[in-house]
Amino acid sequence: MDPRRTAWVVAGFAAALDLALVVCAYGFVSLLADIEVVADPQVGVLVVPVAVGASALALLLTLGLRLARPERIAATVVLTAFAAWATLVVVAVIGHLSSTTGDVLESVAFGVLFGLGWFGLLVPVAAALVSVFAVLVARGRDHGMRRPRWPWEHDDEE
Repeated sequence: MDPRRTAWVVAGFAAALDLALVVCAYGFVSLLADIEVVADPQVGVLVVPVAVGASALALLLTLGLRLARPERIAATVVLTAFAAWATLVVVAVIGHLSSTTGDVLESVAFGVLFGLGWFGLLVPVAAALVSVFAVLVARGRDHGMRRPRWPWEHDDEE
């Protein structure tokens, strides 16, 4: 299989896993710490889900481009985690700016503080964890690893 195609397939599954991990982590942190994801009611309910979705899209694009040649694990993991976090912060700033009074400095402060809080830091941690596994899978596929087979798919057993 073409390494570029494999890279995008692995990146797609990694993005889905990242989104699931972030939603699960947000739920557990919110439940166990008894805090809201966004404390400011003026922001609205769509800013954080859109920001999390954008961060998963950033992870998809970063891994899709980087996994075609997955030789450098650390660089890919750091770049993916930073891209996911930066996208989360930028989209949170834009969302806050469009849903509140329009004060740019207040929106930048909201985005940066959200990105440095518990919920904001969960995004790069999940992205780093997922990208480690994605790089390992992509490297294995490059070195000839085949997909696991079910017992009934083996032709050698009769």
